[in-house]
Amino acid sequence: MAPVVTSVSPAQGNPAGGTPVTINGSGFIGATVVRFGPNLATNVVVVSNTQITARTPPGSGTAKVTVTGPTGTSTQNVFFTYTTVAAPVLTALSPASGPTGGGNTVTLTGTNLTGATQVLFGATPATILTNTATQITATAPPGAGTVNVTVTTPGGTSNTLPYTYTTVSAPTLTNLIPNSGPTSGGNTITLTGTNLTGATQVLFGATPATILTNTATQITATAPAGPASVVNVTVTTPGGISNPLSYIYVAAPVVTGVSPQFGPDTGGNSVTVTGSGLALASAVHFGPTLATGFTVISDNQLTATAPPGTGTVVVTVTTPGGTSTLGPGNPYYTYLGAPVIDSLIPDEGSSFGGDSVTINGSNLTYTDSVTFGGVPASFSVLSDNLAVATAPAHAAGTVNVQLHTPAGNSNTLPFTYDPV
Repeated sequence: MAPVVTSVSPAQGNPAGGTPVTINGSGFIGATVVRFGPNLATNVVVVSNTQITARTPPGSGTAKVTVTGPTGTSTQNVFFTYTTVAAPVLTALSPASGPTGGGNTVTLTGTNLTGATQVLFGATPATILTNTATQITATAPPGAGTVNVTVTTPGGTSNTLPYTYTTVSAPTLTNLIPNSGPTSGGNTITLTGTNLTGATQVLFGATPATILTNTATQITATAPAGPASVVNVTVTTPGGISNPLSYIYVAAPVVTGVSPQFGPDTGGNSVTVTGSGLALASAVHFGPTLATGFTVISDNQLTATAPPGTGTVVVTVTTPGGTSTLGPGNPYYTYLGAPVIDSLIPDEGSSFGGDSVTINGSNLTYTDSVTFGGVPASFSVLSDNLAVATAPAHAAGTVNVQLHTPAGNSNTLPFTYDPV
């Protein structure tokens, strides 16, 4: 079967010839002749069975591109147009230097850059990434010293601009702030060190982070998610890979209980918080309010000083792993107003005791003791405003009756024991 030509790139070039082109198709093995119209192309190289590179001969108008091989000549209508195209002009390279290993992106600006077929760093081709009429981005190849950069388009080859290969020192990391964070990631980490310019990658273990800012001495990056563990953080620049620094992924803390679960609305009492992942606690909140202080006892327990508050709130603990959320257990804490006794009915009874005394007041629901002159009495709480106590035996005379709740002691009212 004769060769098949499907496309030519670029599809236009200078009438003077010499335009580098790539011919695509099939059946090219053994091809000996490439013609543009009746004229023979030069520098013909059979790259593979599907690709040939060549330089155009001089010509004019539109010429059919054909390939001749041992089995015949292609017949497909693939054309190349001869047109006067302005030669490319380079005005700037950015950056104008880079590592000897190459691999960095260089932006070339100028005019007439459309249809670039080649960017050379000295004699070495670069990989073209993007191409417009005024800008090309390319990946610099490896090299050494100072070389001339040129661009070739259908209009010819540009002027030269110098590019210098430099030896870049390997990056060094000295600090991570913070050096721990949640397993969900998303927090910003500041990496400090030296030779950090041009960082192409920050790895947390094997997982890339998102680089936010980059200078010679500092990088900020968004930590990726990771399991609870210790990983090595490294930075890659054109100079190589840095030393590792440890970063700790911390699981979010869990609060399963608080004791006591009640306290005065004035705060100030000590509350024991139990759960897991508490060792690195940085804050304890009672609802929206920060505890006035806390002490970590173990990874499963801490004590906190309750701040003032009202109602029932959720106690949360914050660590580098995040803030605890509602889960198994009972992380609720209820603020109570101080108990108040308004009246005792009756307010006197037999010194033998046994009299039923109705106590009217407020904030009585959580009453945990009633005393008559310091002597505990049996009692029942009927509502937040009503309790009934049985007066204990006591010597004749007047004593103080007082209630106690987790919010503290009530005021006192007198109760008189009559002699028998």
